[in-house]
Amino acid sequence: MLNYFQSFLEVKHLETTIADNLKERIPHFKVGIITYNDIEVGPSPQMLKGRLQLFQESLYFDLQEKEWTDFNKIQEWRNVFKLTGTNPSRYRPSAEALYRRIQKQNYLSPVHSAIDLNNFFSLLFEVPIGIYDRAKLKGDITIKIGEHGDTYMGLNGRMNSMEHMITSVDQEGPFGSPFVDSERTKVTEETKQALQIIYFTPSTSIEETDKQTKSLLDMFLQIHGGKGHYSISTN
Repeated sequence: MLNYFQSFLEVKHLETTIADNLKERIPHFKVGIITYNDIEVGPSPQMLKGRLQLFQESLYFDLQEKEWTDFNKIQEWRNVFKLTGTNPSRYRPSAEALYRRIQKQNYLSPVHSAIDLNNFFSLLFEVPIGIYDRAKLKGDITIKIGEHGDTYMGLNGRMNSMEHMITSVDQEGPFGSPFVDSERTKVTEETKQALQIIYFTPSTSIEETDKQTKSLLDMFLQIHGGKGHYSISTN
């Protein structure tokens, strides 16, 4: 695993490892990892709510005129799911699920500042992004292809099997994925420390992943205060 690291003030670093079973199946797999401390999560500022709403409205009109094949990163994530053994028509990558909601004009309602910002950047980058409460995580993180018995209660209200799916795990087991994240590690307005994972497409360059990860970190700190750092983990 190569690790490209950029530090912003002092924040405890969580080691993130990409498992061999994922490296073998998805060459050039990479993620952006952002760690935050001393943040304040609350209702989204009007600036964020406005940008999220305007972006959704603009995207809605794009989706009326384009085919799904025009969205290269969404199509690439569907292929990644197929390569791990997941049917992307049954279990959609989370970014695609957001796009399909907007295509039906079922716009995302504000939740709180951390979730709303996460959704905005997921739509902007066309990739799944997870955000997790670090106080609820135990030990370092491994990203792997899930095995039999890897399950968790998801934010979709269902018990989800991670078998054949890309999943992020800590010492207690799976807690997130590019499909749906877990109830166990969800971020609330009480969250003070967070971990954000950007699940990039394998074709995205290191330079672009670095640029996009930094832009997300910068806006998150602008809204939530605190301090943070990021790294890019890749095969």
